[in-house]
This record gives sequence, C-alpha cells and structure tokens, in this order.
Amino acid sequence: MSDTLAPNPPGGAAAPPAQPMFHVPGEHHPKNGTLLGFWVYLMSDCLIFACLFATYGVLGRNYAAGPSGADLFDLQLVAVNTALLLLSSITYGFAMLEMRRNRVGATQLWLAVTGILGLGFLSLELYEFSHLIHQGAGPQRSAFLSSFFTLVGTHGLHVTFGIVWLVTMMIQVQMHGLIPENRRRLMCLSMFWHFLDLIWVGVFTFVYLMGVLP
Repeated sequence: MSDTLAPNPPGGAAAPPAQPMFHVPGEHHPKNGTLLGFWVYLMSDCLIFACLFATYGVLGRNYAAGPSGADLFDLQLVAVNTALLLLSSITYGFAMLEMRRNRVGATQLWLAVTGILGLGFLSLELYEFSHLIHQGAGPQRSAFLSSFFTLVGTHGLHVTFGIVWLVTMMIQVQMHGLIPENRRRLMCLSMFWHFLDLIWVGVFTFVYLMGVLP
C-alpha cells in the first residue's frame, strides 16, 4: 500500500498548516446592545426597590411598643451622608467628561474621588446601623425596624457592589486605557451610580424625613 504525498508548491517548500480561527476579527458587538440590556437590568432593580418601599410603607408605623423614627434618626448625620452620595454623583459626571476628552489620568482621578465619597457614605451608614443595634433597635425589634434595615441595607449593598465595580474599572482603564469596551462599561456604571443616587433621595425623603414626623 503506497502513501499518497500532497504536491509541494513551487520552490519545494511545504505549505504551513492552516491555523484554526476561534473568533471573528473586528467589532461584532451590537451597537448599544449593552446599554439596552443594562437599562432592562435597572428596571428590574426598580421593581425590587419598589417592593421594599411598599413594604416599608405598610410596616413603617408598626413600632411594637418600641422606638419610632423620631426617637432614632439623626437627621444631621443622614444629611451629611446624603451630601456625600450626591457629591459622588457629580464627581462621576466629571470623570465621564474627562473620558470624552480621552484624558486617562483625569478620568482615574475623578473615579478615585467618587470611590472615596462612596466609602464615606458606607462608613456613616455602617456607623448608623451599629449605633441603632447598640441601642437595642436592631432589625428584630419591630416590623418598622425590620423594613428599615432591609430597605436601607439593600441600598447600601448596591453601593458596595458599585464601589467594587468602580475599582475594577479603574484597574481596567489603567491596563488597557480608554478603549471602546471600557468606555461602554464606564457608561453602564454611570447609569448604575446615578440610579443609586435617585433611590437614596427617595429613602431620605420617605424614610428619614417622613420618619421624624409625629
């Protein structure tokens, strides 16, 4: 049985084996597909917070002979916390402006300032929670406190995820620059961060300001 040899190309050199392709070169991401999908996610998050607000609206006056919001809430502390989060939204806007100007260093600076303000917000929120629990006003004390800790804590958890995402994006920008993929991700994070600010305005008004009313 004889072996069949493939003919050599002119010059006698063997043709190199064809390399398999595991990706399609060029941009194949649908235009604005990520932003549309992220809007859908934000709408689902709106439903979660709507349920939590509705639960607090039903249970917010059930004190079980315990302390009320007027007895517990420190509006000055909450006002400082609110200012930190609103300022972080402004500084993130500055980061987006610098991104449009293709200034990596300035973008990183404003992202870092945003992260520091977010950490300040979380620190004050954790201090408030620990102070309430130390006073015996933990989430198990009454339905009012259970709904309060669930609503405010869920928002704080979102801010925590946002800070982790922000740090991840700073590392990505440092490694790869302001490539289109990073710009798209920063846009999604911008929508997420401003969404959290909007939710907190509702929390500040509906929970804290209305909570101190008799």
